[in-house]
Amino acid sequence: MQIRSVLKSMRLRTLPLSLSGIILGVFLAAADYRIQASTVVFLILTTVCLQILSNLSNELGDTLHGVDTDERQGIHYSIQDGEMTVSQMKGLIGCFAGLSCVFGLLMIHAAFGSLLAPLSLVFIALGAAAIWAAMHYTLGKNPYGYRGLGDLFVFLFFGIVTVCGGYFLCAREIPTPLLLLPASAIGCFSVAVLNVNNIRDMKTDAATRTTVAIRLGPKRARIYQTLLICCGWACMTAFCLLRFFSPWHYLYVLTLPLFAKHLHGVWTRQDRALDPMLPLLVVSTFLFALLAGFGFIVFLF
Repeated sequence: MQIRSVLKSMRLRTLPLSLSGIILGVFLAAADYRIQASTVVFLILTTVCLQILSNLSNELGDTLHGVDTDERQGIHYSIQDGEMTVSQMKGLIGCFAGLSCVFGLLMIHAAFGSLLAPLSLVFIALGAAAIWAAMHYTLGKNPYGYRGLGDLFVFLFFGIVTVCGGYFLCAREIPTPLLLLPASAIGCFSVAVLNVNNIRDMKTDAATRTTVAIRLGPKRARIYQTLLICCGWACMTAFCLLRFFSPWHYLYVLTLPLFAKHLHGVWTRQDRALDPMLPLLVVSTFLFALLAGFGFIVFLF
């Protein structure tokens, strides 16, 4: 098993998406409170390990269920190309599941000072749910990703949990329900990443699983993609409008051309030609979160 094969299966290009919600939540918390650097470091490490765990589990699940074939439009990964065995992949999954637990517990201890405090136990349960969700998108006898539930789980864990959870771990409170708006924005963009992936793979996925894109069909799936992007922007804009006004809070508007380019590509490309639209949306979401959060930080100075 070569390092190159391991890195390919880790799908490192997905990491900016998983970090987007964390960055936004931490920046918003830092704008309101003094936060601990150790909590942020362990939060980032936990998030990275969970994302890699999800990517490895997805590859193994797709392999075991016969989804990853030569006809599939997306990128080929290590098992499919014969660079890694199923047993080696299981070992990697176990490793990153363990790392997710270790870093998650360190994160909780850094935030609350104890693993036995009531809030610590709540986050331990939430962490266990996150590990389960990361592994069972395509793994198991009845993976939720094959039943069209991936969009819901992505919205919850990549949006609501990462932004609100990241904020709470740093601030130890949620001062306003308005935080659901930026959390929903990142959740919508994250679902959009999954949806464009499913639009690309509609022809080959139809025989083995059900996705929202397959249920909607090519045209309505693209309408759904457009609505997700627009709803994300509307949620973040509403959050800024409902807070005190500062032009700095609208720095994220600088990413609008990237999202426009993405939607143009989604409506004009088919099958494998859609693949570049995935990293484009991931980078767009990351920059959106970075600039949106930074806009609240820089205002303080």
